[in-house]
Amino acid sequence: MTTPPPDHLRLTRVDTGDRVRIELDGDLDHDTADLLVNEATAQLSTRPGLGHLHLHCGGLGTIDSMGLSALLMISRRTAAAEVRLHLEDRPANLDQLLRLTGTFDHLTAPSPTGAAEDSTHEEEATVFRPHRPDAGT
Repeated sequence: MTTPPPDHLRLTRVDTGDRVRIELDGDLDHDTADLLVNEATAQLSTRPGLGHLHLHCGGLGTIDSMGLSALLMISRRTAAAEVRLHLEDRPANLDQLLRLTGTFDHLTAPSPTGAAEDSTHEEEATVFRPHRPDAGT
């Protein structure tokens, strides 16, 4: 009997001026949390003018405690870098986890200024896939 491989996380980065959007597609869990943290951290460290980091969660499957930990780590790092974190298009299971753990307001609070977001920037997309030594590619 063959066990199907777990749903791995695929990240697509879209650069838009002083903003970066990382689209999540797959599960954010023990096996994939580091991939997201590493990509977000790389964006924070290589883009000194970054003002906003958007995590588009529309394609997010399951999320476990390591996935939540990854979001909290990214929140700490964006706050330290004075970059605004946005969790967009959140599925119901993510909102439920955030509410259950008392992190909903912390991770989804609106901008302190309440300023509208300008989304009229040129976009450049890059796809990231985790290295899977057993993938046979």
